[in-house]
Amino acid sequence: MAGLPLGKKKPEEKEKSAAKQPQTAPAEEAAHPPQVDGFKIKGSLKKGKLKDLASILRSISFLEIAPEKDVLNVLYVESRDIDKNPYLFSVLKIKDDEIEVMYTIPSGISPRKRRMDVIRYMFNILSLIAKSYEVENKTLYQLVENSIKDLSASVTMDYTKLYTEYDTMKKEISDYKRKLNRLNEQVQALTTQNYDLKSQNDEMRLRVKELESLSDDALKAKLQEWIKEHNGAVNVVEFGRVYKASEARVEEILNKLVSEGYIEVVQ
Repeated sequence: MAGLPLGKKKPEEKEKSAAKQPQTAPAEEAAHPPQVDGFKIKGSLKKGKLKDLASILRSISFLEIAPEKDVLNVLYVESRDIDKNPYLFSVLKIKDDEIEVMYTIPSGISPRKRRMDVIRYMFNILSLIAKSYEVENKTLYQLVENSIKDLSASVTMDYTKLYTEYDTMKKEISDYKRKLNRLNEQVQALTTQNYDLKSQNDEMRLRVKELESLSDDALKAKLQEWIKEHNGAVNVVEFGRVYKASEARVEEILNKLVSEGYIEVVQ
């Protein structure tokens, strides 16, 4: 969570803060309502009234201030769900004798870290209203001490064990990268081989087609043999199927044989 600036903003700083807009929570996160936690700190007004604090905090553009009769609500929305409702946010309820803090904890954020972020944010708020409002230091110190203790407990893993796990994972990643490179090389080789085989197949198909296609002289000879074997008759369709020649070509060759006197048409 970004901290609030200390002291009064310069005009250009205020303009930058005004541009800060809450983000939209991812749909998969927004589908699960966040947890809610909070704490209280004893405090007191040193001078003025709660409404005087409101005028100070309104200078922070991304805060929403909602005064009530005996409470000054300070809302900081960091992100919203797909329906534009507050999702990741915190509320400071400033009263004459205490400050109550409530905040949300989405599923993807550590509760201990979230608590520390909220405390840091609260410190920034307190620094802005320090001249008019003070909190009980004993309660504040206990809150910070307990939060730091909880946070430290979550990161006390032995360094040697942590480094061993890191080194193991690093080696596994390196092995996976090498395997991936080998697989990419094999895919490339297979792609090249497949292309070569396809080219050879196309050449063979063309060669077979050429071999299957008889020349005009060969087709003339086959036609004459066919006519002799079939008592002077020829079935153009059957002959074309056997010798893989079109009907048009068979008829063309027949006409040539007639014109050249090799065969004659009997009425």
